[in-house]
This record gives sequence, C-alpha cells and structure tokens, in this order.
Amino acid sequence: MADTAVADLDSRPSPAELAQRHGLRVAGARPPLREYTRQVWAYRHFITAYSRAKVASSFSNTQLGQLWQLLTPLTNAAVYYLIFGVILSQDRNVDNFIAYLCTGVFVFMFTQSTVANGTSAITNNLGLIRALHFPRAALPVTVTLVQFQQLLMSMVVLAVIVLATGEPLTLRWLLIVPTLLLQTIFNIGLTMVMARFGAKVTDLKQVMPFVLRTWLYASGVLYPVVLFRDHLPQWAATLLEANPALIYIELARYSLLESNQDNLVSPPAQLWGMALAWAVAMGIGGFVYFWRGEKEYGRG
Repeated sequence: MADTAVADLDSRPSPAELAQRHGLRVAGARPPLREYTRQVWAYRHFITAYSRAKVASSFSNTQLGQLWQLLTPLTNAAVYYLIFGVILSQDRNVDNFIAYLCTGVFVFMFTQSTVANGTSAITNNLGLIRALHFPRAALPVTVTLVQFQQLLMSMVVLAVIVLATGEPLTLRWLLIVPTLLLQTIFNIGLTMVMARFGAKVTDLKQVMPFVLRTWLYASGVLYPVVLFRDHLPQWAATLLEANPALIYIELARYSLLESNQDNLVSPPAQLWGMALAWAVAMGIGGFVYFWRGEKEYGRG
C-alpha cells in the first residue's frame, strides 16, 4: 500500500512540468529578443499616446505653457551668442554665426534632453512598471518621442532664424529629414543604454549635467569646428570629429546653411556614412543592451 502511494507520488508531474504544460512562465521573465521586439511594436500606439500626454502635461503648470518649447532653446542660443559671439568674438570665423550657433544648439539639445530624461526613465516610472506588464523599452522610446515632438516645434523657429539671417531656401533643406531621423534612432539607442545605467546607479542623474556640458563643448556647438584641428593634437581632433553629436550637427548645418559648406569637419559623404553607422550601432546595440536587463527593472 505504501509502495503504491510512493509510486503515485513519483508519477505526478512536477510544478515546473505543469507550468510548461499549461504555458505558464516566471513573472517578469525576459522574452526572446525577437518576441520582445514584436511586443514593443505591438505597444506602439501606447507609446505614441503616452508621449503626447507627456508633452501636454510637461508645461501645464506654467503660464506660457508649451511656448517654453520654443523659448528654452532660443534663450540658450541668446546666452551662448552673448558669450561666444559678442564677448569671445568667435563669430569672426563664421559667415552667419547666428544661424550656425542656433542650428548647433537646437540639434544638440535634442540629444541632450533625451539623454538627461532617459537616465531616469526607469526610476521615475517604478509605479507604472510594478503595476502593469509591458515591455520596459516603451519608456525610453517614449522619452525620445517627447523630445522629438519638441524638436519639431524648434525646427520651425530655426527655419525662420536661418531665413531671416540671409540663408537661401534650397532643395538641400530636405536633407534635414534623414538627418533628424538618423539622430532619433541614435538617441533611442543611447537613451536605452542610459536608462539601464540609471536603473542600476540612481546617483547617475546627478553626474549627467557635467557629462552633458562637457559633451556640448566637444561637439562644435558654440564655435567653429576647425578650431579642433588648430588647437588640438591630430589624434584628439580626429577622435572629436567622430563624435556623433558633432556629426548630426554638421549634417544639419550642411542641410540648412549655404554659407557653411566650406567649414564642414568632413566631406558630406563621410558625414553621412558616420551618421548611419552611429545610428545603426547605437540603435541596435542600445536595444539589445536594454533587453538584456528587462527582468531587473522595477525590482527592489
């Protein structure tokens, strides 16, 4: 009798076998990469709606509302022009320094704001992560889309500035579209990397302002890029010229500024090649890196 009972117990399936038989899996387990990609795409409508809601609410407590999306980059450009254009007279080496500076500021702020907000994309949404099941990559993608929507409004202002400072409207302006699309892909990948870093090291957001300020000065936003070659060793200048932020800024200037065609850091074909390489490498690499930490997000 006892032997029969033991045999029955041995013949019963284990909990793991029962779970596998009925399609159950560990809560929060990381799905395969292909399945994870499919899940992110399935949540595209949620990502779009969430980003629009974030844009609408970001300035809801201010009197000027979403007008700050335009005033913030304009104010930054005015301050930088006062320091670098008037006080330090860097405009002597650039034919149209106002448009040159504004293009650099507006394009760089897209990446700067995305990275700064992406660092806390996980930590600022722990309640949402712990309450709902969805691919966590939706959060850094949403951060990038929020900043992209703000960039589009800034581009309207930039177009007015460029035309008002004497630049002609040419077919080359159409190249700003692939430039910003490549930069957006790069930003999504970089934001995913920073989101995972920020989830692990909560103090990272305290350090990021210093990192981003250094990146600003290394990206040729505020002064002619040719100064790199004039004041740095060749290896350092070459390294800085491969800076992705600098590459996207240079392509934007190539697209919009007729007066800047002779001041590019590299030939246009080389810039396009590097821009594409950075977008693909960071876009895919950042997505895979973030996916590998999927089961860690939101856990105490």
